[in-house]
Amino acid sequence: MRTNNSKTKNAIISVYFVILVLAIAAPIFIKSLRLFGANATMSSVVIGVLLIGLFFLVHFICRFFEYDSDGTKVIVTNRGLLLSDYMNYREHVVEFDKKDLVAYSFKNYIIYRTLTLYLLNSRGKKRKETFNISLVNKRKRKYIRQSLKKIVKANKKAAM
Repeated sequence: MRTNNSKTKNAIISVYFVILVLAIAAPIFIKSLRLFGANATMSSVVIGVLLIGLFFLVHFICRFFEYDSDGTKVIVTNRGLLLSDYMNYREHVVEFDKKDLVAYSFKNYIIYRTLTLYLLNSRGKKRKETFNISLVNKRKRKYIRQSLKKIVKANKKAAM
């Protein structure tokens, strides 16, 4: 099975654009506050911190995710969305044999979701790989869960 969240890229670029427009419009808003006698310095600091925080929150959450379990290997990829076409600045790729998958876990926080894979390394020790799946829709997460469940079930059956 092969799936990714490439359709969300345009929405995220729009969110970045809205943040940029808000950053440009903020000084105009602050200047208008100064005309009414409000504390413009404090307003500008608060608005600036909020915009920077919002930018970093969107940057942290928004990652491209690709899952490919066709063949004998499973390939799971996470990378940044904004400049990923030009440079791989936040890329995390794991390629492993299906027989090496021990377990998996989905964690759902309020606005952040993760997929954790527990794999066997060459020495027989478990290692943990975590991926950001915040922008993967519910239907695709269900398909990924079914695929991983099938792989783990086959591995347990082969171990007996």
